[in-house]
Amino acid sequence: MPRAPEDRIGAPLARRIALAAAGFREPRPDRPGARHVGRVFDRLGLVQIDSVNVLARAHTVPFFSRLGPYDPALLERAAYAGRRRNLFEYWGHEASLIRLDLHPLLRWRMKEAEAGRGIYDGLRRFAAEKRPFIDEVLREVERRGPVTAGELEAAGEESRKGAGGWWGWSEAKRAVEWLFWAGLLTTRTRRGFARVYDIPERVIPADILSLPTPQPADAHRGLVRVAARALGIATEPDLRDYFRLRPEASKAAVAALVEEGDLIPVAVEGWRAPAYLHRDAARPRRVEACALVSPFDPLVWERDRTERLFGFRYRIEIYTPAHKREHGYYCLPFLLGDRIAARVDLKADRAAGRLLVLSVHLEPGGAPEEVRAALDAELAQVAAWLGLATVVHGRAAA
Repeated sequence: MPRAPEDRIGAPLARRIALAAAGFREPRPDRPGARHVGRVFDRLGLVQIDSVNVLARAHTVPFFSRLGPYDPALLERAAYAGRRRNLFEYWGHEASLIRLDLHPLLRWRMKEAEAGRGIYDGLRRFAAEKRPFIDEVLREVERRGPVTAGELEAAGEESRKGAGGWWGWSEAKRAVEWLFWAGLLTTRTRRGFARVYDIPERVIPADILSLPTPQPADAHRGLVRVAARALGIATEPDLRDYFRLRPEASKAAVAALVEEGDLIPVAVEGWRAPAYLHRDAARPRRVEACALVSPFDPLVWERDRTERLFGFRYRIEIYTPAHKREHGYYCLPFLLGDRIAARVDLKADRAAGRLLVLSVHLEPGGAPEEVRAALDAELAQVAAWLGLATVVHGRAAA
């Protein structure tokens, strides 16, 4: 039977617990360095990668939110700097940069993908029908070394001119995507935003690859443990969403972690579902945050949790037709203190060196002058971080 809640937690405290767990309690360092970037990853476990570059690449913004103006090259080195890397790319919460020590905990997902489970139906059918071709693509990457899907396409074109050809763009792309899902290829680096694929033995350090592979149930517990530490306080579906686990696997992992004492059942004011507090979660009296938060930040990526924590209904409107958008194309929540005080539609006009503030929507309950002053200071920091000379508001930005 589920254990009864051991504690009742008010909504403001739950919000502060979540913010502290996510890394918004500490003041920003004066000179953010590799050590600080590493600490964010230690806390979060992963960050989501997304191709949207309206403001900055999605995986770079969570570090600015917590550290202020930092050098994104620090993140690039952590992700792609040869044998010194301490991150790898894989499917975590969507496509993600993930701590290397978590590699063994995701091998069950690689094995399932190789067996045709947990992947897109189209990719599963392709792998079932074209496995000899996929094996040939893998041998080609082993032979050539680091290669993009586009370079494989070019190789296919040359082959087609000669001996009749054996691949095209769509097939080469699907082959490397399946091999990536199955863990038989990984990302060595990126050129622009394109993955450069290679075999894991030439990318992942040997001491990581040699780690034992846990049983799936043990891996699920490990992943939920990471999610619980990053979230601080969460429902089972919140914990499940962090690494996109299946319900049955997540529920079993949560139950086991409750028995082990890693998770403490709690009741949170205003939450209908049972909640779980990580045993090491801080319970701060105050959180004095000031940060623009990416739509892809772990703090807000589970939208139902965001609404429960902050009373803030949030949807990204990139895929909404322009005439139906309520707040803007790329709208970022603005965190002030322990509440979301505004949402801001931003765009980096790199050619003209301008940060465009297309709209600002204040949330109810704040002091407008205080919010605007804090937001202006944060926007100036964002512009400086991105190397943009000016911040342009309103109609002048349109």
